[in-house]
Amino acid sequence: LGIDLHLVDASDLFLSRLAGVTDPEQKRKIIGNSFIEVFEAEAKKIGEVHFLLQGTLYPDVIESVSFRGPSAVIKTHHNVGGLPDKMKLKLIEPLRELFKDEVRALGLALGVDEESVYRHPFPGPGLAIRCLGAVSREQLDILRQADSIWLEEIRRVPGLYRQIGQAFAVLLPVRSVGVMGDSRTYEQVVAVRAVQTTDYMTADWFPMPTEVLQRASSRIINEVRGVNRVVYDISSKPPT
Repeated sequence: LGIDLHLVDASDLFLSRLAGVTDPEQKRKIIGNSFIEVFEAEAKKIGEVHFLLQGTLYPDVIESVSFRGPSAVIKTHHNVGGLPDKMKLKLIEPLRELFKDEVRALGLALGVDEESVYRHPFPGPGLAIRCLGAVSREQLDILRQADSIWLEEIRRVPGLYRQIGQAFAVLLPVRSVGVMGDSRTYEQVVAVRAVQTTDYMTADWFPMPTEVLQRASSRIINEVRGVNRVVYDISSKPPT
């Protein structure tokens, strides 16, 4: 694309501010404020930077703030309700009033490759919001490994990834007694989730093939140190 991309590792900053925080809304607001702070600091190093371009979609707005009607705040998205009141950079959000399926149609019309267009959404606040309870580098590493295995197993089945709107793993703040080999274990639980949706406002759980669940569960338990149980989330959004 010819972009002069500057990568910044601000993980120490984010983790220090998230230390001991368990409330998901508080996490989102901390991440949103820190997100802008880092962008503004890097923009200052570059020089004449006045704008921040974001891929905010309409579902982000609906869930975060009341917009064009009496919609309730469901959760704060780091790029909407989680932003600080005062910013030095001016926001540009060309997709703000579009749903995900409309954005994908636009991407295809613009010639963006299908792999990018149909890639599952990743949360703007990162894995911190999928790590329920307190966040630490170690917890995030566990979750990252489990999430990678889950997606790998889905992609192994031809066409399955495209049937799913979003698939991911969540690290739960509970421990479970289990047995590995001849030893008793008391380790963490990972919940894996896959949903079918088009607008990303509502979603139904995806009827995952049993063999995919079996392979993913076995690999996560055997390959991810600190996990001894995997569960599959079959709840809908919103609950029916």
